[in-house]
Amino acid sequence: MAGYSGTPLPQKLGIKAGSAVLVTGGPAGFTKALGDLPESVSMASRTTSKGPFDVIVAFLAAPADLAPRLSLLRPKMAPHCGLWFAWRKGQKGPGALNENVIRDAALAAGLVDNKVCAIDNEWSGLRCVIPVAKRK
Repeated sequence: MAGYSGTPLPQKLGIKAGSAVLVTGGPAGFTKALGDLPESVSMASRTTSKGPFDVIVAFLAAPADLAPRLSLLRPKMAPHCGLWFAWRKGQKGPGALNENVIRDAALAAGLVDNKVCAIDNEWSGLRCVIPVAKRK
């Protein structure tokens, strides 16, 4: 599940010991595919779960999913949270979901992107964070 690099996926996503992690809309078996997680990681899979979360991974099927998911997840972010938006690779043309679409929406919501990665052979991810100057 680590994509192109040899780095384990939990490490790529910034999942550390004691992290609170929310995964939403992921493909079947995604959390199992993460493999061995660091000690004391707590996992949630419902957007109704209370935060704050240290790592959030939100899988998106279409551009229309982005704005509602962003407004729902933004308040659940811990100050140092990495909010990952994942999209299927290979989308092209007008209306396609890609890192530029995600970046524009994140910037409009007051977030900045600071990392992109291959989640696996099918999914890419863009990590968005609260700018350091705006963290409480």
